[in-house]
Amino acid sequence: MAYNVTLLPGDGIGPEVVAATVQVLEATGVEFAWERQEQVGTAAVEAMGEPLPEAVLDSIRKNKVALKGPITTPVGKGFKSVNVQLRQKLDLYANVRPSTTLPGIKTPFQDVDLIIFRENTEGLYSGMETYDERLEIADATARVTKHGTERIIRFCFEYARKQGREMVTLAHKANILKISSGLFLRTGQEISEEYPDIEFNDRIIDNMCMQLVMRPQAYDCIVTTNLFGDILSDLCAGLVGGLGIVAGANIGDDCAVFEAVHGSAPDIAGQGKANPTALILSAEMMLRHLGEAAAADALRTALFAQYREGDCLTADVGGACSTRQFADRLADRVASRVAA
Repeated sequence: MAYNVTLLPGDGIGPEVVAATVQVLEATGVEFAWERQEQVGTAAVEAMGEPLPEAVLDSIRKNKVALKGPITTPVGKGFKSVNVQLRQKLDLYANVRPSTTLPGIKTPFQDVDLIIFRENTEGLYSGMETYDERLEIADATARVTKHGTERIIRFCFEYARKQGREMVTLAHKANILKISSGLFLRTGQEISEEYPDIEFNDRIIDNMCMQLVMRPQAYDCIVTTNLFGDILSDLCAGLVGGLGIVAGANIGDDCAVFEAVHGSAPDIAGQGKANPTALILSAEMMLRHLGEAAAADALRTALFAQYREGDCLTADVGGACSTRQFADRLADRVASRVAA
């Protein structure tokens, strides 16, 4: 049986890393029926007047799963982020961002293996902003609901239990934001009692940041609100080598979108310099989401072996291979492991 998956190539280096990832996925032997949606972001605005056409949303709703390349978001002007719109319109409330040390990558830390669980639809990203032109005052409301808080924290605990994780840390600012962040903390404390097999603790967000750059190996699963999660997930990516080598997923009750979390890098688009590792690791998460654990294991083992041996890596991680060469070598490794 082939899995129906919506494919969003994105822009900039998006089509290159998506093509590489599709090649590696197909080497696992798992069959996919790709439904390509090219008109997203700038291309969709130019052709249709909107960055996220309803046809794209309908495709994801129908297929339940999407694989997405990076999409350029204008800074300070232009259309609203497609990423944010996808999360809100499809109610993809759980942003899951693993950060794991890859062999052969020189970083200040080794043996990092943690996951950020970020609430994806509320907080300061709710879009509730006002501007008083007379007084020149801008306000943004950080909305935190009991419903939204319960489902992201429970999602984190359930994920930890299924993956054999041992600890959940809740990051908050309840010492200052006593009502909104306080609600998040209290809810976490209540839900933690339902999971006696998983250790639970909490950290104030500024202390959390300090702890992560001192001893990240002490942490496992970290759950937090939207803005804090956005910041922490990039911080944790930096611990293991950067956004080019970390996975990302946005998951709801009905749909899931697996994506590269880095930018579209238009300055190197079409030059074969892009590193597809981030999207390939996201594709591994997609395989596990689909229940294809053996294929996911084969992909992950092959990828780690390629980094460990360092024989065919892209320039950003010290290699000399192109995007296509990297994918060719990795696809061969994956196919060999599947055949074995």
